[in-house]
Amino acid sequence: MTIRNLDGFFNPSSVAVIGPNRHPASLETALLQWLAAAEFPARVSLVGLTAPSGWTGNSVDQLSDLATPPDMAVYLGEPETLPHTIAALGDRGTRAVLIPSQGYEAWPEALMQECREAARETNLRLIGPGSLGISVPAAGLDALLSADVPQKGDVAFISRSGAVLNATLSWAKSHHTGFSAVVSLGDRMDVDLGDLIDYFAQDYRTRSIVLHLEGIAIPRKFISAARAAARSKPVIVIRSGKSADAHSTGRTHAGNLATTDQIYETVFRRTGLLRVYDLDEMFEALDTLSNMRVPRCSNLAVIANGRSLASLAFDRLMDLGGTFAELSAETVSDLAELTRPHPELTMTPAVKGSLILQENLKQEDIARAITTVLKDRQVDGVIVLEAASAFQSVRTITEAIIEAAETDRRRNGRRKALVVGLAGSDGVIRAELTAAKIPNYQSPAEAARSLMHLAHDAQAREFLMVAPPSLPSTFTPRADKAREVVERALEEGRSWLSPTESCTVLEAYDIPIMATAMAETPNEAAEVSRRFLEAGHRCVVKLISPDLPFKSRIDGVRLGLETPEAVEEAAKELIARISQEHPEARISGISVHPMLEERHGLELYMGLAETPTFGPVLVFGQGGTSIEESKDISLELPPLDLHLAKAQIDRTRISRLLDGGPASPALDRAAVTQALVKLSQITIDIPEILELDINPIVALPEGLMALDARISLCHPERRPGRTGGSRLAIAPYPKEWEQTLTLKEDRQVFVRPVRPEDEDLFREFFEAVTPEDLRLRFFAPVRDFSHRFLARLTQLDYARAIAFAAIDPVDGRLLGVVRLHADPDHQTGEYAVMVRSDLKGLGLGWALMKLILRYAKSDGIETIKGEVLKENTSMISMCQALGFKIGTSPDDPGVALVTLPVTDLPD
Repeated sequence: MTIRNLDGFFNPSSVAVIGPNRHPASLETALLQWLAAAEFPARVSLVGLTAPSGWTGNSVDQLSDLATPPDMAVYLGEPETLPHTIAALGDRGTRAVLIPSQGYEAWPEALMQECREAARETNLRLIGPGSLGISVPAAGLDALLSADVPQKGDVAFISRSGAVLNATLSWAKSHHTGFSAVVSLGDRMDVDLGDLIDYFAQDYRTRSIVLHLEGIAIPRKFISAARAAARSKPVIVIRSGKSADAHSTGRTHAGNLATTDQIYETVFRRTGLLRVYDLDEMFEALDTLSNMRVPRCSNLAVIANGRSLASLAFDRLMDLGGTFAELSAETVSDLAELTRPHPELTMTPAVKGSLILQENLKQEDIARAITTVLKDRQVDGVIVLEAASAFQSVRTITEAIIEAAETDRRRNGRRKALVVGLAGSDGVIRAELTAAKIPNYQSPAEAARSLMHLAHDAQAREFLMVAPPSLPSTFTPRADKAREVVERALEEGRSWLSPTESCTVLEAYDIPIMATAMAETPNEAAEVSRRFLEAGHRCVVKLISPDLPFKSRIDGVRLGLETPEAVEEAAKELIARISQEHPEARISGISVHPMLEERHGLELYMGLAETPTFGPVLVFGQGGTSIEESKDISLELPPLDLHLAKAQIDRTRISRLLDGGPASPALDRAAVTQALVKLSQITIDIPEILELDINPIVALPEGLMALDARISLCHPERRPGRTGGSRLAIAPYPKEWEQTLTLKEDRQVFVRPVRPEDEDLFREFFEAVTPEDLRLRFFAPVRDFSHRFLARLTQLDYARAIAFAAIDPVDGRLLGVVRLHADPDHQTGEYAVMVRSDLKGLGLGWALMKLILRYAKSDGIETIKGEVLKENTSMISMCQALGFKIGTSPDDPGVALVTLPVTDLPD
């Protein structure tokens, strides 16, 4: 379940509080007091509770005495009787049950499962146990056990912790911040974060969502919901529990490096959430993003009436990763009479993005300066820093800022960020700025951090919409070859591949790796080294043991060996010493490979770690023997595309060395990026690979070369999932749906799921569609196929949406497309189909519709629906032939609503 019946919590038609109360009397008193004070407009009934003095609602002894069932119930009784009560409530039509308590409660899992099963029969929803309750100010509903009453507003706040919830409400009260809803989750017996994110993403009263969490129970559901929500409104997240995270003692570097909190950081970044690290920062982000959200905030400018104030802000912006605007010559010229000149020797990028105002300016001059900078096309966001002086009052400065903000709002719709740092401002002044929806602070550092929240939010949304380039068309993985090696090792009962087997797996995915030979004895090692030595290479010898995975920790490598005798001697020494120092360790043999002599190579690391919550995680960073000490790594979740891989590389310090320097050439960054994507594909194709180290993999001026690889195996335990790749936290590209369709006249088309890199394909397709066909598809004339428009059509979350592209196998052009987007409950999907205007009559539209029906049934969707203009008679005729029921949209009589149950369709 996801959002089904959640409206029973947030817009109930009636409420019943059900006893007898097992909690302290203070809980019942507080709950009934808040319910009464909120003036909930509908009926509130008490069941099995003594009505307090002055109670005006209904009061009965037992549930059966109620004339009508409650829409929502608040359960105060014993845990053991809850399953029976849930069943009775569900049978009578109750949609939601809240299970509050004064603090954290841990119920036995068997009891919670019994409750879930009782609720599932009637789709009744549960929040708790251990919840402080919920509050919906706009609905007049307050069933929240908190010290402060949430005020009406547009922020949805969901918290795992009662203490964090109470602290947030206290701050909100003093800052006049209101809420669309406040939810204390408790132990998540049923309703979880993914459900609530989906609900509030669609809630028109909610403009931003704030989450406090410690962990995520169902990762794919959370990631899918969070990504969808972040595209439409800000989602702020704070996670506690980093200090309590378990630390891995894995058998690979990847397993040791991928810490729990780093993985959560990766998840938040991938889904477009804005992460904050403490309550102060959460309040700042909430204050900023509840007032404004801008499309871009990359190029930042500072206006100040003191050079040191501006420097403090720029220093903080630099620390937080901000980039500075360079004010246009026109802006600088227009405001020259109002500013103090910069010393020529200090014209840094930061200085070029700042204006230092004279100290004696009038209100209209300050307003003009702010308005002019906001108008500059090279500026995305502005910090105004002012300190009152003998020549300027706080009142003058404040009114100038408000005037400029209002002018910008009228002219441009507030599309640029404006944040204020006003030293010496009192509560009245700050309240006026807040009322004008201008985030304001008392220090430059606070203002800078606030502006960076806007910048990071805008960057996260922009990152979600980037169209990645395609991998080279020559890349064709030989998955069968790699799988054969892995399956043979598992059949033999091995949990590690040999060095030569690891080479085979990487080579099957076009990841270059140094040719390696295995030897069981020192004499064999000398013999296999001859072919490398005769080719002019020196050799490297390594001891291989499944019990000693980290060769550098046991000094198990010998380099630069120039003769077979030297190889044999090194192998003997390694075996003898390791046998003495680690007598319990099994020695599999000795590996021998040529030594890479490239002078300009850079040692990197790539790996794969298996995590208990999020499944496989890709690790990239500095390679070599000190990888775990340097901790210069970044993480990413598969599947990867080239855009995601490039960003992962750029998050490391060592990535800067790829660009070369005065004495070294640039290295092949493209090859490194492609190798990460190929490693991601290995993860998807071969779930038996548990963990993997490639260390080092050397970036070269042309290409790259892996020198060592270790691959750990296990029989995969797939997580439940509707379609393939359930081991992954993010649904991968569903390659199994690629196929060839035969149309009329025996014409064949290749059909595959749409990919993010298809943006140009779609742009060309729409250019070949007539304006009339576009109008029939989109219900309005469409002329501008912007990146944002096309990204929404091509960048799909395969967990909840699919689109199939019909491709001409001759010229690669897009001929038609059909798509299906499931609702959050994954029960109903809305379809849309379009065929190139010059291809009608070939049966392509019919074939695509039949395909989407097959997909919907396989994916567990119960009903397909669509909206069709009634004048689009050809589409309506097709729907009738396919068995759709044709009705009229309740919102527009000119639109037909077509529906088809797919569960009964033949396979």
